[in-house]
Order: sequence, then structure tokens, then C-alpha cells
Amino acid sequence: MFAPLTKPDLGSASPGARLYCRPTCFVDRPHELDDACLRIADSMVWFAAWHISLRDKGVVKSAIVTVPEYADWVAAMPDPLVEMAGKQRTGVLRPRGALHLGERVVRLNEPQLMGILNVTPDSFSDGGKTIDGAAAIDAGFAMASAGAAIVDVGGESTRPGAPLVWEGDEIERVQATVAGLAKGGVAVSIDTRKAAVMEAALAAGATIVNDISALRYDERAMEVVVKADCPVVLMHAPSAKSDPHEGGGYDHVLFDVYDLLAERVAACVTAGVDPAKIIVDPGLGFGKGVSDNLALINGLALFHTLGCPILFGASRKRMIGALDNEAPADQRLGGTVALHYQAATQGAQLLRVHDIPENRQALRVWRGLRDAALTG
Repeated sequence: MFAPLTKPDLGSASPGARLYCRPTCFVDRPHELDDACLRIADSMVWFAAWHISLRDKGVVKSAIVTVPEYADWVAAMPDPLVEMAGKQRTGVLRPRGALHLGERVVRLNEPQLMGILNVTPDSFSDGGKTIDGAAAIDAGFAMASAGAAIVDVGGESTRPGAPLVWEGDEIERVQATVAGLAKGGVAVSIDTRKAAVMEAALAAGATIVNDISALRYDERAMEVVVKADCPVVLMHAPSAKSDPHEGGGYDHVLFDVYDLLAERVAACVTAGVDPAKIIVDPGLGFGKGVSDNLALINGLALFHTLGCPILFGASRKRMIGALDNEAPADQRLGGTVALHYQAATQGAQLLRVHDIPENRQALRVWRGLRDAALTG
């Protein structure tokens, strides 16, 4: 249930109420608004209002509050909500440090591309294309040359219905590719949820762990990441079991996904992961229908309140086909570019894609528009 939010609603909120303060009303020319807008981290994205939502006893109430009015609304809140609001505002404004990936430095003040390199026989759109070691390494170098800041290597398909791969087989699939790319100076992330695969890939030269289970699937995964002191991507999936798509029922998908990721970020920090090295991903398509995915995309800016870079991945996903006459995976480039451009307008720092040149071109156009608005 949804309803308009008022200041008295905040003052009478129950002890278990949750607050969500999402940046909204994005502006192209912040210099014309003086102090009436704020910047998301150190990005090129500014916003003029907060979309404040209160979730209390199953009811969601929301209001759009301008940046100058925000302090008055916070003043109407009880102390627990004031604390939430303060942490979320700080999270949005905190600069995101660069990722130091071996000898490579990836700066996050504008969107960067992460190339998808699946060395699997059964991934949903490119299974079997780069299963050969030499072909995979060549494909990774091609991605880097075309503009990928990071190449994400995966050895297990996590599409719906995909079989679980034994960790030994997964290591065999990814190790040589990771080593070959890393030796050639490419920044490599390892897309896995298994601790043994993480260890093997990190030893081979990977510098980021990208875990679809947010370090929940393997009880040793957290220990591996802490010991390696490497950046980690925490992705939302409804299940930490073998099938990550199980249990995808939501009361409110945006807030439910946010709450789980907030919990995982806190768990990682408590375990000893450097907060500056945590990246979050809302996990489009994992236990989520088309309407769920659209809600997450429209509300993507909420995840900035976690204070972490956002990784966004919609490349060739089924939702594009669902919106365009069931277009097959190899005919979803237009939708992919559109969705990642939308993510860039909301300040997403990392975009995980298959098609690097086309998405690189879209980002250059996006950057040109931003520059013209700021200087024109």
C-alpha cells in the first residue's frame, strides 16, 4: 500500500519503521541552482530533491522533498530515523575512491565498463563462444582494447536452470584465462561464489571478486576476501543456495533488495572488509520479474545511500526481450545500451556489458552531453 508522506507521519513512526532517502530530480546545470542541489559522490550527476519513503507496518508513504527543505523534514523525525537519514545522506555524498587493481587504477568519477567474459558452455547468450583458452584470452584483450576498464571472467553459468559446476572444473575453466589477461596488464575480476575458485583466480592475477551471492553461498568466501584485501562486488540474489533465483517474492522489491544489500555491506565491514572496497549490484534478473527489474532500474539511485559504488548489469537480459516482442539474446543490443545509459544518468559507476564498443560509444555521448550542460 502507498500513500503520501507528511511530517507528522515521520514523528509518529513505530520503532521498527524503515526510512529510504533516494536522490531524484536530476539536474544538468547545477551551477544555476546555487545550494539547491547536491552531487552524487564525485560523479557528474547532481540532484535537486530527495524521494523520502517511510515503510512502517506494511505501508509505504512517500514524498518528494527539495534539497533546501530536507533539514526540516529530518527535524520532524524520531532519533532512529534521524540516524538513518544522516547515514544515507552521507553515503550519497561520500566520494568513491579509485579502484587500485594491481598496476591499474580505475577512477569512478564517471561510468566505467566491465566486460563480461564467460568461459562456459552454457551461459544464456554467449555460452561456448570463448570456452577455448586462447579464444577467451583474445576476447578479453579485445574488450580491454575497446574500452573495458575491467574484464569479468566467469566459469559457471547462473542462468535459471543452469547446473551447479564443481569447483575443480570451474577453476580449470577460468585459471588460464585469468592468468593470461592479468599477465598482459588487464584488470580482471573473477565472477564466482566459491571460495576455492576465488583463491585460485586471485593467485592467477585477478584483483576483484564478483559474487552473485554477496558472500553468502560459501562460508569461506568472506575469509578469502578479507585475507586478499581486494575489492568485492556484493550482488543481490534472493537465495544463497545452489539456485540463486529461488524465493523471489517481494513485498516491495526496491526496498527489499536494498535492505539485504545494506545487511551484507554491514556484515562485510564487521568481518574486516575495507568499506572503500565494497561495490553493490542490485542483481537484475536474479529471482526478479520484468516489473521487479523495472522498479529497480527506476529506483537505482537509492543504492548510492549505501556509500558504495554501484555495479549495474542488464546486458542482453530477458527483460529486454519481454519488452520487445521476445527478441532473442543476440538481438538485445539496443535495449542493453538504453538501460545502461539510464543507469549512467542515475550515477552508476560500473556497467557490466557484453558489447564494449557500442556501450563505450553511448557513454562518450553521455559524457559529451554532461560537459556541454556544465560549460554551455
